[in-house]
Amino acid sequence: MQKYLNNPPKIFQVNWFRQDANGKFLWPGFGENMRVLKWIVDRAHGRVGGHETLLGWVPKAGNLDLSGLDANTTEKVAAATAINLDEWRQEFEMQGEFFEKLKATMPPALVLQRQILMSRL
Repeated sequence: MQKYLNNPPKIFQVNWFRQDANGKFLWPGFGENMRVLKWIVDRAHGRVGGHETLLGWVPKAGNLDLSGLDANTTEKVAAATAINLDEWRQEFEMQGEFFEKLKATMPPALVLQRQILMSRL
């Protein structure tokens, strides 16, 4: 589809439900989601940067407005945006069955993107 669009939309993924080792949510709550959405809009318009990871871009320290939040929020956000290779390998294993079921109708570009992501791990 991208070849037909002069200006394809930017795609972002957010996992609001990522938890720490004690099962506590890393993101402070739904009332704070606008902070991430503002970063997304600013990023899409080129007003803020990001930190490139194996699987995409995450906010650089200081680009995500955390003012007024708990002192340990910075560490929690760092943990929430960290890439855990073992978790991602497990995710790709779980996706494998889904991709196999849809193999006959799966767009080749989607299969290719998954292969590219897997190769980065």
